Amino acid sequence: MDFLRQHQLDIMLVLMGICGITAFFVHITGTLSRKRKTALLFVEINSTVLLAADRLAYLYRGDTSELGYWMVRISNFLVYFMTLAILHAVNLYITDLMTTEGGRKEVPFRLNLSEDLIIAGVFMLVVSQFTGLYYTFDENNNYVRARFFLISYFFPTIVMFIQFMVLFQYRKSLRKLIRYPLMLFAIVPIIASILQIFTYGVSLINMSIVGMAVLLFVFALIDMNTSVKQAHRIEIDYLKRQQKSMRHLFEQTATALANAIDAKDKYTHGHSSRVAEYSRRIAELSGKSEEECDEVYFSALLHDVGKIGVPDRIINKEGKLTDEEFEAIKKHPEIGNNILSSISEYPYLSIGAHHHHERYDGKGYPDRLKGEDIPEIARIVAVADAYDAMTSRRSYRDSIPQSKVREEIIKGAGNQFDPVFANIMQHLIDLDQEYELRERGTGKFGDDDALYCIDYKDTVSDGVLVTPNKVKISLRFTPDEDNRYEGMAALLLFDSNDGRAYSEERKQKELHYFEYGEIMFDGRTTIAGARGMQTKTTRSEEKPEKKISGEKKDYTEYLIEAVRFRDHALVRIEGDGKVLEITIALPDSSRFLYLGLTGRYCSISDVRIEKSEEEIGEGYIQRIAEEISYINVPEGDVPNVQIDGYRTDATVGIPITGRLKLSFHSMSLPTANLIWHCPFITIFNSLDGKVRDEGCREFALIRIDGEYWEPDEAGKNEIFVNKRDDFEGWDSWKQKNKDGIDCTVTFTRKGNTITTITENMGIYVKNVTTITDDTEDIYAALTGDQVALTDIRIDTK
Repeated sequence: MDFLRQHQLDIMLVLMGICGITAFFVHITGTLSRKRKTALLFVEINSTVLLAADRLAYLYRGDTSELGYWMVRISNFLVYFMTLAILHAVNLYITDLMTTEGGRKEVPFRLNLSEDLIIAGVFMLVVSQFTGLYYTFDENNNYVRARFFLISYFFPTIVMFIQFMVLFQYRKSLRKLIRYPLMLFAIVPIIASILQIFTYGVSLINMSIVGMAVLLFVFALIDMNTSVKQAHRIEIDYLKRQQKSMRHLFEQTATALANAIDAKDKYTHGHSSRVAEYSRRIAELSGKSEEECDEVYFSALLHDVGKIGVPDRIINKEGKLTDEEFEAIKKHPEIGNNILSSISEYPYLSIGAHHHHERYDGKGYPDRLKGEDIPEIARIVAVADAYDAMTSRRSYRDSIPQSKVREEIIKGAGNQFDPVFANIMQHLIDLDQEYELRERGTGKFGDDDALYCIDYKDTVSDGVLVTPNKVKISLRFTPDEDNRYEGMAALLLFDSNDGRAYSEERKQKELHYFEYGEIMFDGRTTIAGARGMQTKTTRSEEKPEKKISGEKKDYTEYLIEAVRFRDHALVRIEGDGKVLEITIALPDSSRFLYLGLTGRYCSISDVRIEKSEEEIGEGYIQRIAEEISYINVPEGDVPNVQIDGYRTDATVGIPITGRLKLSFHSMSLPTANLIWHCPFITIFNSLDGKVRDEGCREFALIRIDGEYWEPDEAGKNEIFVNKRDDFEGWDSWKQKNKDGIDCTVTFTRKGNTITTITENMGIYVKNVTTITDDTEDIYAALTGDQVALTDIRIDTK
């Protein structure tokens, strides 16, 4: 307390400065409402005057001059008056809060009562100036408390108490940053008033009121900033929602237009959407930004919009087009450009429509652009469009197998297609192990989503791929009314290049069709190419499904679960009160396994397919035959590896530090029939030296047939491929791979540059990989597709 007595004048001066600055900021702030701003401005100005008056009262105390006489009297009057004025301003502030944030239409009665008390307090203050009721002055011009000085505390204290009670009652309707400073403003001066009674000569009340006034502004400002930020965030969220909504509307409109275009031709249903999706994936793998990928997507989605101007009779013509009809078809890029170029907000939309039939060699149409003169979006769409056209059915042909399409894209690279985007499309095909990149038709189901079968196997649905991830198929089986007791449903187990079943010998040979066997829903099985089938029949744990009688037909609901691990598969069929579990020993681990729905004298409807994310492991399916292995031969420096599918396995990583030579024996598996069913070389970095483990970064993927891929941006590759004089052609290449070859791959590392060289059956491959970051640990590993790698030797000399 002695400290306060000694330094209170300096403290008052500092508080005066703070109040003055605060008043200035209140005046210039634009975040407060006018009423609240006025109230706070009054609080801060009155506080400044209060402190100035209190300080002058102390400075002129005991000064018997005429100036001292008046200064002491005026300043003491202002001290009492400004205290009431501050409370009035706070009342105005609280009133505004109650009618805005508090949601009250009328001002609380107690606040009006406090205003009356303030007026009464002013009246009593004026009376005290003539009666000496509150204070007097002695002969030395010193301030002296009067006998009834406590009455001067009565009015401010009661007003502050009322303010506190109002704030406490409506506290839940006020934000915390406003509520608590106001409550402190009411409580702290009351406490100071009590202390002031027993402490003479220290202006506790005045300094506490001023301190709380400053605090009130600070928290009001913080609250308003928070409110502004929140409002800004709400506005941004709203704009984002609007933008998302507009984008969704735009996407729906574009998709509807694309679907309308596709609907002109019964063989192109979904074509535009598939081309758009393939184009987006090509753009993503080429390193485009999200915005650029969106532009590619929508440009591709509307690439065929010009077909609106082509007569339906030409689009839907079954036979070969005449020269005149083909010229009419060739006009659709220009028609599409005319339609879309008017959308100035999205200038990229017309690019795909206008130029997707240009060729990289300059022999396309309509403008015969060449190379990089063709807009990049159009070069991407051209590859995606050609891929989908080849993998989709047409009036004059079935869909072309994906493997054949891949070869066509390879042939077209640098001629029809930009080689960069053709290479990316090849990589997408390689990654598409479940053949998802294709036309999704009705799978030979009828218009009412039902498969109708008369003679057994005359109609088979598109195949459902079986993988280590469980697949569930639910369906409704309805026997034919006239052949009720002969009606049956069955599963056809097969493999083919396009996932469809064929009975025609030419198609079977062309598409490498292979049949494993058949499973009838009554438990009977027929074995074709499978090594064996074992059936277990149990009663269903659930109550047998009741056959529901209708006016014409009865039906039974079935649930099928299928899963595969390497060369074994498990099919579970539940329905009609029993459960069939059929274990199938496949002839190898390389072929795909498809399930096709078929039957006799029945319909199969309400088919629903669901795939599980969880992958089974070894031991889930009980073996009924020995595993087929092509690597049971002596090992070299690292374990032999059998790769049944695209990169399903790999050798351990071998560090590349200087010079490294890998020698090994390679043999394509019996199921291999494509050029790229051969060994691959990968250059990578990982924490434990294993390919595809967590944190693995691949810098190069090189096939011994000369193709490559750059998986990581940090790896820049330059490849040189030469066909030597002893190259005998790709058919001979595939046969020699099947017979088995000895391969040698050499690596030479200088800093972060690795040169890889290999020559096999007349194909010389040299690849220079430059790693652009500071990666130190670099490994090489062998992998491939449908190939067995044995007797792997390491030489670092």
